[in-house]
Amino acid sequence: MSVTTTPHLNFRGEAREALEFYTSVFGGQLLVISNQDAGSTERPEEADQVKFGQVTGVNGFRVMAYDVPASVPLDRGDKPFFVSVRADSEQEVSELWDRLAEGSTIMADLAPSAFSPAYGMLADRFGVVWVLDVAVAYNPA
Repeated sequence: MSVTTTPHLNFRGEAREALEFYTSVFGGQLLVISNQDAGSTERPEEADQVKFGQVTGVNGFRVMAYDVPASVPLDRGDKPFFVSVRADSEQEVSELWDRLAEGSTIMADLAPSAFSPAYGMLADRFGVVWVLDVAVAYNPA
């Protein structure tokens, strides 16, 4: 049996733009199904909004997103979650960081930390908080 976890991000009319941005950062295949495509448009102005969207990368990256209809309350709160991206090398983390940081608010610069040779945190231009770091083996000593 196998289990995977995929962040599913909720937006209000920005899901397509966010998914396109994440595709440009991480690569992979973009799939977007609009409300109109799904036959579930509540309001005409929401016809092109995302009912189901995802980015699937060959490197294992995966994220899903949709646009919450205006008829449904949406309150993200203050940092309700972080999306964590771990890579095998500083170079890989640095390259992803440089692309994801475009238009973002840096919360912690990408730099060595007590637990990783490279760690950084930012809130992207859509308000999603990302943590990027180099995965290292745990040494309890």
